[in-house]
Amino acid sequence: MIVIKLKELLKDRGLSKTQLSNLASMNLHQINKYYNNDIKRLDIDTLARICYVLKCELGELIEYANDEEIWRDK
Repeated sequence: MIVIKLKELLKDRGLSKTQLSNLASMNLHQINKYYNNDIKRLDIDTLARICYVLKCELGELIEYANDEEIWRDK
């Protein structure tokens, strides 16, 4: 499972979703999907924009969580 840690990064940086939306030239709906970890497919351009604005590495934004129960159920 991939976990997007946008909520934590925004809090650490003191930025709102609206500010990120403006600075990254992205629509707020898209930011909300990343913020709520409700993304089905990651877009590398979007990830790059977010990392650029937040001045972070990709590994700070996304994390792999080994959830064995998810894989056993499939």
